[in-house]
Amino acid sequence: MDYLEVLAVLDDVLLARLVDPVDHQPLLYVASEDLLYNPRRHRAFPVRDGIAVLLEDESREVTLEEGDALERNASARWTASA
Repeated sequence: MDYLEVLAVLDDVLLARLVDPVDHQPLLYVASEDLLYNPRRHRAFPVRDGIAVLLEDESREVTLEEGDALERNASARWTASA
């Protein structure tokens, strides 16, 4: 099993645990951009070397147009589990 296959297996578990650090709501994962996107706050968080960087200072603002494109290209919805 290579690195990407391991990440794919872990993704399901990790995706269910990660939320926006400010509003604590689900995020969208955009694999093509290697980022997590919060459509409610229009913020993008980087994913570096397979690690989500959920620090507000590391996030960036996303325009409405870019946000629409990110939502169309989202490969998974990162949701919080109870």
